Amino acid sequence: MRWRHWFAGTAVGAALMLGACQPKRPPVRPPPRVTAPPAGTIALAAPDYVALAASIDLFEVQSAELALARTAAARLRDYATMVAAAHNGTAAQLSFAGRRLNLLPSAQPMLVHRAMLDELAASSDFDATYRRQQVEVHRVAARLHADFAASGESPTLRPVAASAARIEHGHLKRALDL
Repeated sequence: MRWRHWFAGTAVGAALMLGACQPKRPPVRPPPRVTAPPAGTIALAAPDYVALAASIDLFEVQSAELALARTAAARLRDYATMVAAAHNGTAAQLSFAGRRLNLLPSAQPMLVHRAMLDELAASSDFDATYRRQQVEVHRVAARLHADFAASGESPTLRPVAASAARIEHGHLKRALDL
């Protein structure tokens, strides 16, 4: 009987010693909270944001150049001059930030913007087509930049998007008054 007690005590002691030798596990932490983007926002990956924003900038600069060549309306000429200067600036900011992330903007507009430029160049009522396109593109651009500023995945691009959103809202307001 003594042997049984001795054996049981030795087994329990050995188990306790082996348990003490186990590596300590770090405390279990809850998974990080993932917050959803605000309702109604468009969630784009950084490369998609850079591509679309760069294409909009290219469209705006090129359509402004067409406007300066084709319209006689002083209001449209002033608007086109302002838009071209602003979008050259936002394109430079986007390019600088994109290079830091190895996301180089394209030098060509996307097909949708190329088609809009072709429509504008061939329009028999240039001024009306230019006004309509400016409202359409600035609505999209304002939303794109505001959404990315609010919930974009890149901390490098979010300030660029916030700045561009303010500019786009101003352009949209002015385009609605043309």
